[in-house]
Amino acid sequence: MVAGAAAAQDRVLWRNPGAVERIDFRYPAGGATYQPVRPYHFVSEDFTGSSPKVVIRDAASVNWRVKGGYEIKSESFATRLAAALGYYAESNCFVRKARIEGVPPLRRAAPFVHSDGWFVNAALERRDPELRFLAQDWAWNYNPFLGTRELQGLKVLMMLLSNWDNKDARDRAIGSNTGILEQRVKNRVQLIYFVNDWGQTLGAWGADYRPKGWDCTRFTAQTEGFVRGRDGDKIRFGFVGLHTDEFANDVRVEDARWLLGYLGRITNPQLRTGLRASGATAAECRCFTTALRKRINQLRRASRIPRASGR
Repeated sequence: MVAGAAAAQDRVLWRNPGAVERIDFRYPAGGATYQPVRPYHFVSEDFTGSSPKVVIRDAASVNWRVKGGYEIKSESFATRLAAALGYYAESNCFVRKARIEGVPPLRRAAPFVHSDGWFVNAALERRDPELRFLAQDWAWNYNPFLGTRELQGLKVLMMLLSNWDNKDARDRAIGSNTGILEQRVKNRVQLIYFVNDWGQTLGAWGADYRPKGWDCTRFTAQTEGFVRGRDGDKIRFGFVGLHTDEFANDVRVEDARWLLGYLGRITNPQLRTGLRASGATAAECRCFTTALRKRINQLRRASRIPRASGR
């Protein structure tokens, strides 16, 4: 799926998602047709990043990256929410248990994928055959969308989910979390700007950077400090990340109002459905939904938009 609307010629960051309140959060970004189809066949081992990974091909001849580790649930949910709000996100499916056929002896992924091909608790990330990953990325303070409500809305979403790991082109030495995809549409090249890693979400932000995603106790504890107040036409956030200044003190009231035009229409049942599809327990579904609704209503108050229950 490509979510984007041109903010500059040939460059894409966002597109109008339409009736967000009707999106089925059971499915990953792209919808029901963007799910893996069994059986799975081994392609290669992937040594990038910090988590063990392998690449597989499904019965529909689509490649998927199978990722283990502590980020899989948070990334599965966060990509659903980002796509529902009109931002490009990779289709990401949480899988409790499955088997890969034709697995050879593995190196780093050996504890994750057993010798008989079985694995448990993984994220399957779709490798869209129509998109090409470029070797370049972008920075939050240098890109074609500076000052636009679409970019500012993406910053709010990052803070809403406590995604402190907002690395960009300035952080290539430790791995940027922004990327650009190339797609050819009717003899035109379209460049899609997106966040390519949502793993460190639904936990805590802060200066003590370490793996801390998918922790509702910590997420809830910081919720009251999500919105700190207003300075004129700017909203102040409690967020602390790798690039705090370009986030916590840079969002205008009008930016938050624009995002709430979409975010505010997402219902609590949708949130719970997405969390459940991402591996959350019943208690985690209740906890995260309550905290997210509180954060959304803080945005409403700061933007002077009437509070909504989320049903």
